[in-house]
Amino acid sequence: MAEETQEHNETSDGPEWAKPLILGRKAGMLQHFRPDGSVVGATVIVAESNVITQVRTKERDGYTAVQLGFGAVNKKKLSRAELGHLKDNGALKHLREIRVDDVDGFEAGQRIGVERFQPGDKVTVVGTSKGKGFQGPVHLHHFSRGPKSHGSDHLRRQGSVGSGTTPGRVLKGLRMAARQGADRVTVRNLEVLKSDPDRSLLVVSGAVPGGRNGLVMVRKA
Repeated sequence: MAEETQEHNETSDGPEWAKPLILGRKAGMLQHFRPDGSVVGATVIVAESNVITQVRTKERDGYTAVQLGFGAVNKKKLSRAELGHLKDNGALKHLREIRVDDVDGFEAGQRIGVERFQPGDKVTVVGTSKGKGFQGPVHLHHFSRGPKSHGSDHLRRQGSVGSGTTPGRVLKGLRMAARQGADRVTVRNLEVLKSDPDRSLLVVSGAVPGGRNGLVMVRKA
């Protein structure tokens, strides 16, 4: 793995993007102090250099896109098919395909780093929210609870779900108990507070979706 990493570091950077994008993982939150002394809640994103693993062209694939790989792992954790797809780009855990208007200058093996983001840039962060499992209507929709006493069995249940004769069925979209969380969430207009290429870190204002070590996608707005 060390030899592969050294080979990656020697590869060239990709061309300039109008809206740079990088994959990373959420490390946690902290307080960031601005130069004027004000403090703002911020999220630290660890974004080791992404590797371009494949380039989609209009002639061959019918559309233009680049595939980014992120998260070096042991080769034993990937199948032979996955290793064959990655070729000499190393063993990578996450792959994401990004549509671009023009793929001129892109080629497999190039790297994308956090140096493309500067303090003050506005970014959009996409991630997967924390999964809460199957939840009842009181927790999920903030319904009022039922009575506690006199033998009531409707403490945290919902009430009527519709009339009996007309329409004689439960209407679609009615709020009921359901799965909560684990959804794709996009947060827009966050500010880059700090970019540290030496440690592959981005510090952005506010909160981003997901738990610690969750995969996030950061793109300049």
